[in-house]
Amino acid sequence: MKVKHVPAAPESLAFVETAQRAVPLVPDSQDDCCARILDRTDLVARDEAATWLTFLRGLGLVERGQSGYSRVRRDPDPEFLREAFRDGVFGVDAVLDVLHDADEPLTVDATFERVRDTIPEWERHKNPNTWTDVWTETVAHELDWLVLLGLAAERDGGYVAAEN
Repeated sequence: MKVKHVPAAPESLAFVETAQRAVPLVPDSQDDCCARILDRTDLVARDEAATWLTFLRGLGLVERGQSGYSRVRRDPDPEFLREAFRDGVFGVDAVLDVLHDADEPLTVDATFERVRDTIPEWERHKNPNTWTDVWTETVAHELDWLVLLGLAAERDGGYVAAEN
C-alpha cells in the first residue's frame, strides 16, 4: 500500500517515533488512535492526526486490522525510514528521479511541473479545481521529508538530490 497524502515534515525524526508510540499495541479505533496522537504530540487538529495515522501505516509502523489500528513493534530508525518512505509513499521515486536528473536546484513548483504527469487521472477528476494545489503541497511535503531523511538537500532556494 502506498499513501498519497504526506504530513508536513516535523523538526526531527524523533516525532515519527513519538507518533508511532502513541498508537497502542492492542488494536483500537481510528478515533481513539487519533486522540492518542493528539494527546502525545503537538498536533492540534484531528485531520492532522488522521493523516499521520495513515502515513505511519504507509511506512509500515502501524497496521490496520478488523479491530482497528495497532502499532508495529519496529523502531523507526533513519535507515528504515528512508526505505519505508520510498516504498510506502506515492510519487517519491518520481520526485527523486526529477531531482537526480536536474542540472540545478528545483523549486517546489518546478518539481511539481516535472512530476505532474505521474499523478493518476482519477486524482485530477476527484478535485478538478484544486488538484494542482493539493498535489503541489504533497510534492512540497515530500521534498521536505526527503531533506529530513538525507535523500535530498536544500540549496540556492531549491532542492537537489543528496550526494550519496
